[in-house]
Amino acid sequence: MFVGRDRELGTMEKCYGDASFHFVVFYGRRRVGKTTLINKFRENKKSIYFVAAETTAKENLEILSAQILSAVAPQAPKNSFASFTEAFDYCFKMAEKQRLVLIIDEYPYLAESDRAVSSILQAAIDRYKDSSRLFLILCGSSMSFMENQVLGYQSPLYGRRTCQFKIKPFSYYECAELFSGFSPEDKITLYGICGGIPDYASRIHNNLSVRQNAENLFFAPSGRLFEEPSSLLKQELRSPQTYNGIIAAIASGASRLNEIASKTGIETSQCSNMLATLMGLEIVKKESPLQLPSAPSTSKASGGFLPGNPARKSVYRLADFMFRFWYRFVLPDLSRISMGFGKDVCAEVFGTRASAKKNRPSPPSGKIEAYTGLVFEECSAQFLWRQMGKKRYKFKNLGRWWGSNPKEKREEEIDIIAVDTITSGSSSVNTALFGECKWRTPDTCLSTLDDLVRKSELFPYFAKKKYILFSKSSFSPELQKAAAKRKDTILVGLEEMFQ
Repeated sequence: MFVGRDRELGTMEKCYGDASFHFVVFYGRRRVGKTTLINKFRENKKSIYFVAAETTAKENLEILSAQILSAVAPQAPKNSFASFTEAFDYCFKMAEKQRLVLIIDEYPYLAESDRAVSSILQAAIDRYKDSSRLFLILCGSSMSFMENQVLGYQSPLYGRRTCQFKIKPFSYYECAELFSGFSPEDKITLYGICGGIPDYASRIHNNLSVRQNAENLFFAPSGRLFEEPSSLLKQELRSPQTYNGIIAAIASGASRLNEIASKTGIETSQCSNMLATLMGLEIVKKESPLQLPSAPSTSKASGGFLPGNPARKSVYRLADFMFRFWYRFVLPDLSRISMGFGKDVCAEVFGTRASAKKNRPSPPSGKIEAYTGLVFEECSAQFLWRQMGKKRYKFKNLGRWWGSNPKEKREEEIDIIAVDTITSGSSSVNTALFGECKWRTPDTCLSTLDDLVRKSELFPYFAKKKYILFSKSSFSPELQKAAAKRKDTILVGLEEMFQ
């Protein structure tokens, strides 16, 4: 079942419709759905689809030749073109008479087999771009290669592309289309397991419970995702064992550079470089407290405080939820799982979810509840961005914040702050929406709002403040009454997040 990607498909169809030459670049991490999207686009279109292989240039040319001839001249002898120049020229010339889509998937493999292929392709584009109606698509999973060797300034292809797409994982809301029949709570949990990767989400069986799906995918040696992180690291990195240690350290709670370096025994400078590589693969992200607008009122005299340099408080987190789930729950028990005790390990993770029926809320239990709290925060932030697209909210930036409370001499955290600056003439007014996300709390009470209001007082320079509470459970009558009376407080339950 194909879901999502409406914006990308719409843009591609618009480009295809103008009948001129187009050169489109697709890139993104493995399993994110690039090929599925391209195949959806090329439905009912005259197209040549070539997947480059990790092999020699000669063999790649033979495969490309076969694909070209079978698509545009199926009755012709299946002889190979003499060179890539001849093959590309043939495609461009054929597209002078008709609209033709040429797709080269896994382009980095082709470019590595013949270092001149990008220059050859560039020369063909320059020769035929004004006369040919070719719709050329280059696709690759090596993001660093695609960004540097295809889109980068040093690439022969630089400046030739007419459109580019960096394909991102699905949001929780997009994933929910693949989780039909599950309760909202279980959809959030499943998103935290699959990480928004369409290939993983599509493997969830709607006739099984969350725990049964996780057990089949992760906690059995034959499971599709049992060795997935290790496999991905081996495909992308030269020293996967060392990177594996860094990811494991972050998953176990190390968040600052010195903590990660100490836990892995890697020199700090080398650890920093390796973290940068993992960030390039979008496995790890570096997060800083939201940079808030400065104002003259942020002085001790006004009762406010200066936030300081957010970069000093930066932390590293796992950006990919599937990696986070695997390193948190699978890696520590690989031996037991390999020996056939995965069912027991899974039961420890999901607790009483074992008896929960699909479609019905399951009672909080097991390690999964604590794990899903951070997932819920991410989903809540995505909800606000989606609502802004519907014009229900307006803000310029959104993120988490943490820092010192100088008055009470303790550290504070705020799950969500969305900020905006309203300018009128020569004056401007800063506004903020403060948010709290409650996943494990049995009943979200008035004290949650009171505490959020207290923390918001650390920022007196916001002329207008609003509050939003997200909760898996119900809101207490006292909280609902207070929210209605205040007029500045929004309560969002799980059901609303999927509307």
